[in-house]
Amino acid sequence: MTRVLLIEDDPDIALIVRHALERSAEFSVEHVANGETGLERATLDPPDLVFLDLNLPGMDGIDVCKSLRTNDQTRDTPIIMLTARTAESDVIRGLDDGADDYITKPFSVREVVARSQALLRRAGGRQPTEEQLTARGLVLDLARREVHAGGDEVTLTRKEFDLLAELLRTRGRVLTRERLLEKVWGYDNVGTTRTVDVHIRQLRRKLGDEAAGGIDTVVGVGYRFVEMDD
Repeated sequence: MTRVLLIEDDPDIALIVRHALERSAEFSVEHVANGETGLERATLDPPDLVFLDLNLPGMDGIDVCKSLRTNDQTRDTPIIMLTARTAESDVIRGLDDGADDYITKPFSVREVVARSQALLRRAGGRQPTEEQLTARGLVLDLARREVHAGGDEVTLTRKEFDLLAELLRTRGRVLTRERLLEKVWGYDNVGTTRTVDVHIRQLRRKLGDEAAGGIDTVVGVGYRFVEMDD
């Protein structure tokens, strides 16, 4: 049984999420209504997955997410943000601070279950490797999950790292947004392709001109990594 910690102050939203997950018979859900209690429960008895409301009273979701990512017990626990905020800056803050994905309210029961299953599959399927990927001054150490651009270390979130690795592995090939959702997030016909676009923008911002120039937008289709500018 997969143990889920739901940190959500809205009782109606909490009920929807809880029923959606527990109806599938593979999840057990513990619900808390504030960030302080959620952080305490997560660190004392680490769950397999966290649903985290961004707009909590007191200690907000961003601060909870940061704390979870700096704690050895919850460093690698998948986190899905729940947000009613539509501003991209709010979403980016959450992703930058360690959330794996976000769901915008209102959402469907199917989306809650499918995204949970996909993130857990991805988390359980990571294999250690000594492989390195290099291109345009980039060096990705897949074993240590470290990135250097032009000799300088670059700090990426887990999903930014996975997305960049997928682009480098398939360099020269055009990958649709749907394909990237499937490969990096594990989603199959669920989720929004905006997730990919947000992460691509963050990668370009962090990598610097030379490396970022390799991430090519193919209008109306998706992205590819190119070794040289056209």
